[in-house]
Amino acid sequence: MAMTPVKGDASGGAEASALAAASCLFHGFSDRSRLAIVQHLLLGEHRVVDLTGHLGLAQSTVSKHLACLLDCGIVAVRAQGRASVYSLAHPEATLELLAAAERLLALTGDAVTLCATYGVTGPALDGRLAHPPALAEEPSR
Repeated sequence: MAMTPVKGDASGGAEASALAAASCLFHGFSDRSRLAIVQHLLLGEHRVVDLTGHLGLAQSTVSKHLACLLDCGIVAVRAQGRASVYSLAHPEATLELLAAAERLLALTGDAVTLCATYGVTGPALDGRLAHPPALAEEPSR
């Protein structure tokens, strides 16, 4: 599945399928809580209770986002006694994607956060984010 530009109409066939899949992938990373969970899982395996404590998110929020990430194939889960332990399904590829995002953000500066549609004060977010997520920083513990 190629996301790179190809000659021809991108609205049909394999190109459309590739764009749809890529859009779904990026949507999986578009929520600040999901992104924080993914970033934290780069540090290693965690249980839901660990993630709630580290990230300051409600258990229901963490569980909901982990279910989404699991359905998307971004995270994996294994049983450990009565607990479920979550990890990244493809940690190297995820790290490469986030590193590429950091490089692109460095090149665009504040343009993304100032975007009228998706920026931190755009209508799509209703002003809920005070600051954009920092990809380079380790989440606070």
